Amino acid sequence: MSAEAMHATLLAGAEKCGVTLNQDQQQKLLAYLELLSKWNRTYNLTAIRDPEQMMTHHLLDSLAVIPAFRDAKNVLDVGAGGGLPGMILAIWALSAQPEMRVSMVDTVHKKTAFLTQVKAELMLTNVSVHTARVEQLQVKQKFDVITSRAFAELADFINWSAHLLADDGQFIALKGVRPEAEISNLPAGWVVTEIRPIVVPGLDAERHLIFIQREVSGK
Repeated sequence: MSAEAMHATLLAGAEKCGVTLNQDQQQKLLAYLELLSKWNRTYNLTAIRDPEQMMTHHLLDSLAVIPAFRDAKNVLDVGAGGGLPGMILAIWALSAQPEMRVSMVDTVHKKTAFLTQVKAELMLTNVSVHTARVEQLQVKQKFDVITSRAFAELADFINWSAHLLADDGQFIALKGVRPEAEISNLPAGWVVTEIRPIVVPGLDAERHLIFIQREVSGK
C-alpha cells in the first residue's frame, strides 16, 4: 500500500471511530507506524509484520477506543508493548487534550527502548516510559485511568496495578470477545460499570472495553 493510500485509510478509519485528526496528529501517527514497522524487523515488537495490517489491527484498533478517554487526565498503559493504545492516545492528546499525561510501563527493555525513541522522535512531551513490573511501580501522582490491551486476565490486571489507581479512578481494559469468565472472577471490592462494544474499521473481530471501578461501600 502506498503512503497516500495509508494516509487515506487512516483518515477514513479515524472518522468512522469518531475521531477527528489534524495535520500534526496524522503525520505523527503515520510516523509512529513507520517506526513500529522498522523496529519490528529487529526487535519483534509485534507478530504482525505487514504495515497495512498494522494500520488496522494496531493503529485503528487503538484509535477506536479514544472516545472512552476524553475525560482522562493521567493515564497509565500497563504492559504497553509497542505503545498500544498508550502511544496512540498520547499522539492524539498532545493537541486534542493537552492537559492529558500518558505513562507506559513494560518489563521488556527493548519495548521501552522503542517507546522512549518514539517519544523523542515525535516530541511527545506528554509521555513517560517506565521499565518495571507494574506491581513494583511507584509514582507520585496516582492515575485516574489505568488501561491495558491484551495484557492479562482482569483479576491479575486489577491485583497488580490497583495501588496505582486514584480512589475515584477506573480501569479500562481492551478485550476481544466479551470476557464473561474473567468478569465473574473479579477481585472482591471491584465492579464492572460498563461493557462497551467497539467497532474497528476494517477489522472483522469482536472488541469490547471493560470499565471497572471500586465498589462503593453501602451498596
